[in-house]
Amino acid sequence: MVVKVIDSLAPRLRNLFVRFNAWHTVEEIRLRINKPIVIHSSLGAYSLEQHGNKCQVAEGYCITEDDLNRTIGLMTSNSWYALEDEIRSGYLTLPGGHRVGLTGKTILDKGNIKTLKYLGSINIRLARQILGAADSVMPRILRSGVVRSTVLISPPGCGKTTLLRDIARQISNCGINVVIIDERSEIAACHQGVPQLDVGLQTDVLDGCPKASGITMALRGMSPQVIITDEIGRLEDGPALADVMRAGVKVITSCHGAAITALHQRVWLKQCEGVFEQAVVLSRKSGPGTIEGVLKLNSDA
Repeated sequence: MVVKVIDSLAPRLRNLFVRFNAWHTVEEIRLRINKPIVIHSSLGAYSLEQHGNKCQVAEGYCITEDDLNRTIGLMTSNSWYALEDEIRSGYLTLPGGHRVGLTGKTILDKGNIKTLKYLGSINIRLARQILGAADSVMPRILRSGVVRSTVLISPPGCGKTTLLRDIARQISNCGINVVIIDERSEIAACHQGVPQLDVGLQTDVLDGCPKASGITMALRGMSPQVIITDEIGRLEDGPALADVMRAGVKVITSCHGAAITALHQRVWLKQCEGVFEQAVVLSRKSGPGTIEGVLKLNSDA
């Protein structure tokens, strides 16, 4: 999978990584025009100087406009317009499921984002599956073959997507039909509709689909026993989750927050009261995915 990331870089950037041997720690690679390359890892942030040696960020190789344009050309196979649906959402998905965030000048059409141009930076987020990431929480989610509807509460960067992915894999491999509504292509890391990561033997994926619409589609056509999605938060998500509950389907999802109090402040939760049986609170205290606690949200959980 790392090879696919390297092959997507401009030649000068590719040469920087010839001797690089710390891929197992890398979380993100940020490329900004006229700024040093920045590698974010579990060991902290650093850069690479012009010969490929690790160095402080301020001493790193500075990305040129040509570097960025060549990289984007490789990532899109020079077919920018063919990928406009992804691009207007601010990202691309590479083979292997790696996510590339994009920033630049937004071009509007009647107030809506049509595309991006004059790119100034990209952020390559490496897709990395951790099999067994959900082991510690699975006994609470799957009891005697019955799934408990669960919401993961987590600040950004605490591993909730990694946890959701492994929950999907483990539930699905127990013979339960799972549908993932993967609005941002992060859980299953689909490339051209095909999951690049293991989400289980009996899992179907609606990739790039808005959550509320995807939930309706899944209920109508896929007979799910469990629906999994990420980062619930829009007003329309609450009624959609209420429909899931009325259909007798379990739901596992996540939302941003640092504690259970963040959940009670969400407007959408009031619209789907009773859907969730429990909440799992995550942090980075002992690394991404640290489980701070599992809290009951109703007396039957």
